[in-house]
Amino acid sequence: MGTGPPAFTEVDNPASFADSLFVRAINYNYYYSLNAWLLLCPWWLCFDWSMGCIPLIKSVSDWRIIALAALWFCLIGLICQAVCSEDSHRRRILTLGLGFLIIPFLPASNLFFRVGFVVAERVIYLPSIGYCILFIYGFSLLSKQAKKKKILTAAILGILLINVMRCIIRSNQWRSEEQLFRSALSVCPLNAKVHYNVGKNLADKGNQTAAIKYYREAVRLNPKYVHAMNNLGNILKERNELREAEELLSLAVQIQPDFAAAWMNLGIVQNSLRRFEEAEQSYWTAIKHRKIYPDCYYNLGRLYADLNRHIDALNAWRNATVLKPEHSLAWNNMIILLDNTGNLAQAEAVGKEALELIPNDHSLMFSLANVLGKSQKYKESEALFLKAIKANPNAASYHGNLAVLYHRWGNLDLAKKHYEVSLKLDPTAPGTRENYNLLKRKLEQLQKKSNV
Repeated sequence: MGTGPPAFTEVDNPASFADSLFVRAINYNYYYSLNAWLLLCPWWLCFDWSMGCIPLIKSVSDWRIIALAALWFCLIGLICQAVCSEDSHRRRILTLGLGFLIIPFLPASNLFFRVGFVVAERVIYLPSIGYCILFIYGFSLLSKQAKKKKILTAAILGILLINVMRCIIRSNQWRSEEQLFRSALSVCPLNAKVHYNVGKNLADKGNQTAAIKYYREAVRLNPKYVHAMNNLGNILKERNELREAEELLSLAVQIQPDFAAAWMNLGIVQNSLRRFEEAEQSYWTAIKHRKIYPDCYYNLGRLYADLNRHIDALNAWRNATVLKPEHSLAWNNMIILLDNTGNLAQAEAVGKEALELIPNDHSLMFSLANVLGKSQKYKESEALFLKAIKANPNAASYHGNLAVLYHRWGNLDLAKKHYEVSLKLDPTAPGTRENYNLLKRKLEQLQKKSNV
């Protein structure tokens, strides 16, 4: 725990934040009964029990009181036997079993300090030793009656078979994130984090429509779930539903003002809505809360480029590459901006610096090759184009720009070849068809001259 206890929030352990001592005590005891039930019947298994998975008991009229009453009835009975039994062997066995059952569980009991979970299956691994001792001892006592021995043996074998099957099922669920997260939906349908994780898994697989459904449910279950708001806002931003995205991200930063990622995403949305001053302010707020944030500097640079603030854009992208030297997009944008503004020598220097740090990035090779071609360094440019094409042979623009290089250089046959490859990969490639037609006319003219 380091120098002090970690900080937990209400969603991690709601009972520990209850104002009433009665509510805290009742719910802690209910959590103990759930742990005991998982030892007896490990069917309700969930990767996370927080965020409303187990609603608080707030009244003695709640039927769940029966569970904790049953737990204490059994525990008190066992403790009485362990202390008062005339059979010393029984006292030793019960004391050992209860010791293994209770003592390892005490750190997770909320009695000494607040813990960051409601139920966690890992905390009953050691107590399961005590459970096994008590279970086997009880079985041995019952099996002494000959009439019940066969029935008990059949029951034990049945329980063993069921638990082996459950173990196989649960192990398979842990083989993939999707199966693990979906298995929790039936156990904890009120847990916003479960819906969030299912949504995130779907979003990572590209299924945005389904992801939106689960993110919305996560936000409905927990209206202050800023991470769900941020991810939902991101998807809506990508689908160009900018107004709702802005509302969600604005709410997220209102709830958690130091949420840097939400500030950056809000800036991206505001930039798309052409509210540039607000976007710039959002980016700087994100950087204020997360000093090392190369992606935010990259997006800030894009904003400045849109505003034709070229020096500011270059400085922002340079900051991104200082913080993250392998930030390919920032390097690439610097090269392109310098190229577009006619600073070819500086663009070449930046491109070569970038390739020293990221030597296998084909997009950097492509951008630098364009710069070298404009500087009439045809050999160097050709080498980089060919290297980029080798890394990404299906990029139509790579073949198209190499064709332009050959066209300028006078290697018309090679130019024709790469124009054709480019058009095959992308028949709508801008400018390529016109350049190809110009080249064909030139080749026809040369052919006519040679025939004369």
